[in-house]
Amino acid sequence: MNLAQESPRSPREKLADLVHLPRMIDKARAAQQNTLGEYIYPCPLDQIMLEFLGTDSDTFQEKACNNTEETLSDWIASQCQNRSLGDKDAVNNKILKGQPDSPEKWESFHEIRNRIDPTRTDLTTWVDLIDLDEGRL
Repeated sequence: MNLAQESPRSPREKLADLVHLPRMIDKARAAQQNTLGEYIYPCPLDQIMLEFLGTDSDTFQEKACNNTEETLSDWIASQCQNRSLGDKDAVNNKILKGQPDSPEKWESFHEIRNRIDPTRTDLTTWVDLIDLDEGRL
C-alpha cells in the first residue's frame, strides 16, 4: 500500500474485536516499503494499541508484513488471551473517544479541522478528525 497515494483504513475498522488495527497494519506495511507518505508509524494511537497488545512497533510491523490478516487476527487473539471483553471495550473507547488533552492540542485540533472544513464544529475526537481529513466524513 502506498500511503503517499491513498489513505489507510479508518481507525474505526476492527480486527479481532479491536479498532484501529487494520489501519496500523496498513501503516506498518507502508513503512516497511518506504511508502508511508506523511503518515506516522507508530503514531500515538498506534502506541496505545501496541501497549494493549504487549508488543513493540518493530514486532508488530514484522507480523503485519509477513502474515495474512487471518494469521494476524490469531496472533492478536493470543496476545489478548488474558484480556476481557471489558478490557477490549476500554481500549476501543480510548481510541475512538480520545480528544485533545490540553489547550494547545485543542488549538491544533481546531486549526486542522478549520483547514479541512470549518463547518464541522460537531467533531471532537482525533478519530473524527482523521476520518474528516481522509474524506470519510
